[in-house]
Amino acid sequence: METHQHRHESVRGRGRPRGGRAMTSAAPIRGVTDAEIAAFHRDGAVLLTGVLAPEWVSLIADGLEECFAERDHMSSEVVAQGATVRADQLLAARSPSLRRFANESPVGGLVGSVVAGPVRFYMDQMFFRRAGPMAPTPWHQDTSYHNVEGTDLVRAWASPDPVPRRASLEVVRGSHRWNVTYRPMVGRDPDMSDEENALRMALARKRGVYEKGGAGFAYRSVVMDKSLPPTPDVPRDRDSFDIMGWDYEPGDVILFHGDLLHGTAEGVTLDRDRRAYAALFAGPEARYIKRVGQMVPDPPGLAEHEPQTGQTLDSFGDVFPLVWSPGDWN
Repeated sequence: METHQHRHESVRGRGRPRGGRAMTSAAPIRGVTDAEIAAFHRDGAVLLTGVLAPEWVSLIADGLEECFAERDHMSSEVVAQGATVRADQLLAARSPSLRRFANESPVGGLVGSVVAGPVRFYMDQMFFRRAGPMAPTPWHQDTSYHNVEGTDLVRAWASPDPVPRRASLEVVRGSHRWNVTYRPMVGRDPDMSDEENALRMALARKRGVYEKGGAGFAYRSVVMDKSLPPTPDVPRDRDSFDIMGWDYEPGDVILFHGDLLHGTAEGVTLDRDRRAYAALFAGPEARYIKRVGQMVPDPPGLAEHEPQTGQTLDSFGDVFPLVWSPGDWN
């Protein structure tokens, strides 16, 4: 059962940023409606239409092109079904354009509007696909890939490109309320020897699925946490899930909960490039947790604090900057 979400027409008035703070999320073109806030908490995701001004969309495009042109140690290419997706981690650490977008654009305040509290920037990623066959994103949750947990972890997904529904980010409606953390979809099986893991990867390569990892990050190199249950096979049982997706236009932002199952459809051909920027933000309930099978490296500087499981992110304010607080748009 699939749902095509329609674009909202009703909006609140535009706010103004409050002065006097070194880092304040700029006001969006429009605020978040009560209906959109309710939809986020009910469904786990919401499309906010027409909230980013062109200058912010241009910053996304500039930053993604800069990062795509210059690989670094956090750049990885994943090949599947004859197509390639370039996945880069921690972009704000090396791109001035994306650092400004993460810290100063309206997205932090949009997240704050749905969590009703102060928001910190956690990390960001790029998923860059050229026109042609689209490498699908396996269905997964975001929280199990990071050393953080909480009920107010929110992704802000944006693109400088129009993305039709067939190529849309897709989510399983309401799966953020299932109260379960699934294991990541990839990684080394700890119950297998190095030789067995190498054979498993070789067999996957024969099927056309492999990765060209960076020096500092590769999905395949992480140890899989088998204490967590496996992720449901959404493609196999697609009709059993309530799947949502959207027609996306530049200037829109998709917000979705960190525990929400999401991915993309298979067998899609792109008419144009699909450049996606995904930033993870954290509300006041988010806490550090040292996961057994950590997937994405911690943001730069966190290790110096020697973080302990259970610490809130405001303990590491120099690593996770505060980008919005209630009242900033008054």
